[in-house]
Amino acid sequence: MIKSIHLITVSSSILLFILRYVWMVFESPILQKKWVKILPHIIDSLLLISAIILAIQISQYPLVDNWLTVKVLALLLYIVLGSIALKRGKTKSIRIGAGLLAIATFAYMISVAVSKSTLGFFGFL
Repeated sequence: MIKSIHLITVSSSILLFILRYVWMVFESPILQKKWVKILPHIIDSLLLISAIILAIQISQYPLVDNWLTVKVLALLLYIVLGSIALKRGKTKSIRIGAGLLAIATFAYMISVAVSKSTLGFFGFL
């Protein structure tokens, strides 16, 4: 059940990020809606909680298991890039670039999780 919650929140998190990113690109006023500002925090909190529970259940931990360490570091990069894309980027081109890099980083995290390898999708190249 925890894995299902984790997968649902992973999917919800990236889909909502992409939606907010598109709204940012097109300067949509929807970005200012209260639910748009609150919902990502709820989803990402559930995602983090489920990730911690899963790590405990499978007895694999960051700083012990390389793939999980890399995944956590990629998560931190994704958070920084996402913040630049949606809020902190000084120009629209910086925001657009940061958003594309955030999405690529998210894809890398997924590939690391699936392969349990630090190379992720780079291992298939």
